[in-house]
Order: sequence, then structure tokens, then C-alpha cells
Amino acid sequence: MMPGPDRISELPEPLLTHILSFLPTKHSVKTSVLSTRWKNLWQGVPALDLNCDDFPYGQDQVVLSFLDRLLEFDPRLLKVKVKCGSVDIDGLKDRISTLIQRGPQHLELESCTDYIDHDYNFHYSSIDYVPLNLYTSRTLVSLKLTFSGLEDPGFVSMPCLKSMTLVKVHFLHAANLEKLVSGCPVLEELTMIRNMDSSFEREVDSFMTVRSGSLKRFRVPLSHGEDCSSRVKCTLEIDAPMLEHMILGEDHYDVIMVKNLNSLVMVDLDVKFVVEFGEFFDSGDLSKINEVRYFLSGISGVSHMIISEKTVKAFELYSRVGLIPKFSYLTRLEAVFRSNLLQFLPAFLECCPNLKHLILEVYYSREMEDAFEFTNVPGCFLSTLECVRLKRIHEWEEEEIKVATYFLENAAVMKKLTLSLTDFPRYVSDEEIFGGVNKVKKRSPGCQILLDWELC
Repeated sequence: MMPGPDRISELPEPLLTHILSFLPTKHSVKTSVLSTRWKNLWQGVPALDLNCDDFPYGQDQVVLSFLDRLLEFDPRLLKVKVKCGSVDIDGLKDRISTLIQRGPQHLELESCTDYIDHDYNFHYSSIDYVPLNLYTSRTLVSLKLTFSGLEDPGFVSMPCLKSMTLVKVHFLHAANLEKLVSGCPVLEELTMIRNMDSSFEREVDSFMTVRSGSLKRFRVPLSHGEDCSSRVKCTLEIDAPMLEHMILGEDHYDVIMVKNLNSLVMVDLDVKFVVEFGEFFDSGDLSKINEVRYFLSGISGVSHMIISEKTVKAFELYSRVGLIPKFSYLTRLEAVFRSNLLQFLPAFLECCPNLKHLILEVYYSREMEDAFEFTNVPGCFLSTLECVRLKRIHEWEEEEIKVATYFLENAAVMKKLTLSLTDFPRYVSDEEIFGGVNKVKKRSPGCQILLDWELC
């Protein structure tokens, strides 16, 4: 059978280089052996995706020679991604500086910070600081730094940067973060993941400030597998009048302060306002009480809130000594409650007078000793609460039944109650559930009761 014509090679060169731009550079280089037409195509690809670990170990000069050859062709690199994760190559920083001068729009750098000598079982960290000309790039639109170091930038001006992700970045001084963010006048997205495995980070007594007049989305997720193992003397201040979405998922800060969050729409909280590992703040700690009070007041204008179990517990502890503010604009709430905190549910919902949608996950706590009864009916039950979903029901036991009954008997305008059960383990049938809830006298006669199943 005769081979068909090579129609791909007949495509225009700009289209071919665009296709190659979606491949790691090592793969686009391999296409040079396909034919004469493909020999030098990779050199015109407007993207560089280079992993130094793909080169033979110990042959640093090969990496540098490859970059030098690429730079000789003076390509217009729109995207640059360089990862140097296991070796420290002398001279690589200079090449990255040259790449930045070429005016990329998207830049990702992952530096060598951790070195393990398997022969001697020895581990140490080395911090690679980024080239200083990064701070004055006039073309960058997105920037991601991983395991890099940020020394004092002096002057920062990145007029086009809209998205920045800092993953386990080392700040020589905490003030460098504020200077970096302030030098990005159109920055809209900022993600920060701190490195709490590093003694360098844990020993810093600092005040980290995120102050921006343009920032719309701010994320501080908890790095997978990490938790706060010691007191961390670091204050995080967020001052962003245009901020719309905020996700706080780590407790590596001694104090969290928020200011001027006038545009905040959604907040996702997985924090407990840490004091010591495994502990919540003491009700006698006046400074921590004030911190929570100001924080709650600062986010009280949101319309969508997501809170984890540990945040619910922190709010409950605070409610014993302080007044939770009204969340008058809150229409959607997603919350996780331990069964021993369910008695706090009506009090918290009373602070949400215009709530329409509630997604609630309840799971059994061994701290649950005595049976509980709901005694109060929040105002939103009588006027606004329309849809309730009870998530991840495993066994349809007393706590879940009591919560479902509470909503059915008291929510006067509820249109839909959804019982969302996990598919495994499945301890109860649909008929058993429907048989139980259909016996409840519904306050809202038109309320639908629905079942669905979640994948574990």
C-alpha cells in the first residue's frame, strides 16, 4: 500500500509553528528529523517550554548551548516556561534575563530550591533569585514563580501584568510582596502558596501586605499535605477595594486583616484563626477576638460564602464572646457542620436574613454526647430561603433526619429540599428515605423533595 501524501507538511509555516507551540520544547525539537521542511521549524515556535531535567545530568553546558542557539535566531517568544528542579546551572539566570528582554507575555519559572544527595542522605535548600529585569517587564500579562527567590526589587513597573501566581516563593523581606503587587497597576488575579516546610519561612517575623486598587481575585490555598505545625509570627493584610473573590485556605498567619473590601462578592474560608497547632483561639484572648470581629465585619457584604468545618467552629467560639454581624447581602451559603455544632446553625442563619440557597454538609462527631434540639427559627426561613441541599449523607441517621425535618417543618417558602447521598457505602434505600420525610408536615406545601447520589 502506497503511503498517502504528507498533508501536514503542506500547511503554512505560521500554522505549523503555532501547533508546535503546544508541545514541550523537547518534543518540538524532535520534529526536526521528519524532513527538510521540518528541520528548523522548531526555532520559529513562539513558545519555550524547557525542563532542564530532560538534559543529561551534569551536562550544564548542553542546556546553556541549547538556549544560546535558540536566542541566536531572535525568536519572538510569547510564552516562556523554564523548570530547573534538581540541578543548579551556573549561567542559567543570565539566559532567563535575556529571554525576559525578548518581551514574553506569559512567563513561568520553577527554580532549584531543594537538593537531595541520595548517596549521603543529605538535604539542603538553595534559593535562586529571579533576574531583576523581571520587575520592569512591559509585556508580561501572566507570571508564575515556583520555588524562586524575590530579593529587594528596588523599582517595580509591570504595566500589563494581570495574573500572578507565587508558589512557595522566598521573600528576602516581607515588604517585597507589597512592592511587587503595588507595581502591577492592572493586576486582577493573585495566588499565593507559602512554603511552611522551610525553616527560613517559619523564622520570619513579618507583616505581609497585599494592597492593590485593581485586584479582583485573591487565593491563598493550603498547599497539599501541609498544616501549621508551629506558631507563625506573620500578619497578612489584604487591602483591595476592587476585590470580588477571595479564597483563604491556610492558617500559616498569626493575624489576618482585611480592609476596604467594598466589592467582595464571594469568600471561601478554610481558616480557624490559628494561635497554636491544633488549637482555636481562646475566648479570653482579646486581641484574637478583635481580629475575628474586624474580619467578619470586613467580609459582611458578600453574597456567596463557603465555610469549612474549622471555620464554623471558629465562628461558634467567637459567638460566645462577640456578636456575629449581619450578612445582609448573603444569598448563597455553603457550610460544613460537625454534628456537635448543629445547635449553632440557627444562630448563624439568623445572621443571614436574605439567604436563598443553602448547601449544608453534616458529619458525625465523636464529641457529640447529648441529643440536641433546634429551638429557634431564623428569619430567612419565613421569607427568603428557597433551596436547601444536604450533602454527603452516608447513613441517614438521627442527625441528618433531624436537620431535614427542621427545614421541612419551619421553612415557609422553601421550594426544594435535595438530599444528596454518597453512593458508597450505601446503607439506606431511596424508599426508606422518602418514607421518612414524607411523614413530616411541611411548612411549605409546594416544597419538592429530591434525592441524588454523589460519587465518593
